[in-house]
Amino acid sequence: MLKRELANTGLMVSPLGLGTVKLGRNKGVKYPTSFSLPNDQEALQLIHQARELGINFIDTAPAYGTSEERLGHLLKGQRNDWVICSKVGEEFDSSSGESSYIFTPEHLKFSVERSLKRLNTDFIDMLLVHSDGSDVEIIKRYGILQALEELKAQGKIRATGMSTKTVEGGLLALAQSDCAMVTYNLSHQAEEAVLDYAELNNKGILLKKALASGHICAKNSQDPIQASFDFIFAHKGVTSAIIGTINPKHLKANVTAAEKAINQ
Repeated sequence: MLKRELANTGLMVSPLGLGTVKLGRNKGVKYPTSFSLPNDQEALQLIHQARELGINFIDTAPAYGTSEERLGHLLKGQRNDWVICSKVGEEFDSSSGESSYIFTPEHLKFSVERSLKRLNTDFIDMLLVHSDGSDVEIIKRYGILQALEELKAQGKIRATGMSTKTVEGGLLALAQSDCAMVTYNLSHQAEEAVLDYAELNNKGILLKKALASGHICAKNSQDPIQASFDFIFAHKGVTSAIIGTINPKHLKANVTAAEKAINQ
């Protein structure tokens, strides 16, 4: 898969990224069917397959349960092969299955150092604020995007951004950082203005829920996967779409559909 530069960061990412919620968490998630976490051998095979298919971008977060810790082990010896994206702000309690949110400067510093240790790395390629939905308030109240820029200057991260839930938040995040992670799919186009802004201003767009967390696949359609990727990649503002499958067959099908859509 041909790599795309994320804004002006020098980071070259594949148009599909591998999401790793399902490597570390199966509570409090909104997928159409339940699942068991893969063991290390299964996870390694999936990561190897993703790399063989041309994926070099991997997405994780503290809120993804044990995902960061597992990746720190699973990617040993492969650090230079992957562009790693993690996050800050959302914390997940595995015992209760509930999330909580902390955006203070003190927690940002703590969370980043913890992620570096868990991921067994000296730097994180992308660090995004994991919003609870109050995007604009988080940015303005805590100055968190400026704090990320300081970490970037220190060499601890290479790109900054925010996983947003509102158009206003997405636009503000792009004005102050390198990228935004937004929801955009066949069922949800309310945030398209953020993609338009990114295209015009050379900012990065990462898509979450590109297949509506799998729900699009359950709808009646001749080929919902192909239709989804045709729609997503028709917008030139999209840098990469995150897919969170742990099914090797689904991963291959997603890459095939994405490549077909991109090469049209």
